[in-house]
Amino acid sequence: MPAGLLELPATEIHKVLSGPALIHLKGQNPQPLFVSVLQHGNETTGWDAIRHLLKSHYEFDQLPRSLSILIGNTEAARHRLRRLDDQLDYNRCWPDGYHADSEIGKLFQQVTDRGRELAPIAAVDIHNNTGLNPHYAGINRIRPEFLRLASYFSSKVVYFTMPPGTCSLAFSKFCPSATLECGLAGDVQGIDHTLGFLETCLHLSEIPKTPIEAEEVHLFHMVATVRVHDDVFFGFGHVPTDIAFRENLDALNFQELPMGISLGDVNGGPLKPLIATDVDGIDVTDQFLRFDRGQIETVRDIMPSMLTLDRRVIQQDCLCYLMDRVHFEDHIEVTDHDPLPDGIRRSDRPGEPSP
Repeated sequence: MPAGLLELPATEIHKVLSGPALIHLKGQNPQPLFVSVLQHGNETTGWDAIRHLLKSHYEFDQLPRSLSILIGNTEAARHRLRRLDDQLDYNRCWPDGYHADSEIGKLFQQVTDRGRELAPIAAVDIHNNTGLNPHYAGINRIRPEFLRLASYFSSKVVYFTMPPGTCSLAFSKFCPSATLECGLAGDVQGIDHTLGFLETCLHLSEIPKTPIEAEEVHLFHMVATVRVHDDVFFGFGHVPTDIAFRENLDALNFQELPMGISLGDVNGGPLKPLIATDVDGIDVTDQFLRFDRGQIETVRDIMPSMLTLDRRVIQQDCLCYLMDRVHFEDHIEVTDHDPLPDGIRRSDRPGEPSP
């Protein structure tokens, strides 16, 4: 650990680290826990939790398990931004992503190769949301050890395979991995929750591969990404824009939205001001939304996540993701049949409670 680094908030890490860094700390158990923080510079909970963990809990005591820490976009963190305008999104640059051949992509290929050599007990990528969301975990494979890891953080678990090129997707090829969504950056509850999760993982001897019971997790499947059309001028509330979203749009995250609910007004712009694409990048807008009656209306029951009121984030990434609930019939078996292995089914209604 570079001298003095733990004293610095995310905005000042650039004084010590000019770019991404992978730090290894030895613990009593040599098999490490891999933790990624600050892939998005304005998502600081991961770094705050790591600082607190190492300064307050293990300043004088040895870690119970080795810890490998990837610190990501220090330049964006300096400016409290997700990424700078001339940067790629770091969490789209991992192997098999659209930007895998970029300079940062090649660096993250090296990190992935190093991670495979280290054979970590688990890989955890820590993020924040810019809108109102509950704390939840994301996984990329529906296997007991992945579900178990996610359940240590939250009973709300989202299975996703898009967008490609994420850290958790890369590490899911050789160890259990999870993405933690820890609410708003700077929130004390999010930091404490993340800290408790890291402590739990550091004290595990292994992550059980025994089947997990249905009542332990509420599993959702990310089925579509919704973006605002590049030519659309948008705002929130009663504003003279092509699209005027509801003022409280982010309050709809993880809410069961019935067919016919309005997300905002349509005042002009292209025929499809919002574009929804599925996991294969195919336009599926008409399966979820309609715009022909002066409103953005749902045409089926949906459950959104990551809705935000942050214009910059919407333009750099997306408006939201849409999810279906996945039901357990008995329990999930150890299987390589992704995305939905034997023993589970997708609900016809995203808000229907698990049996």
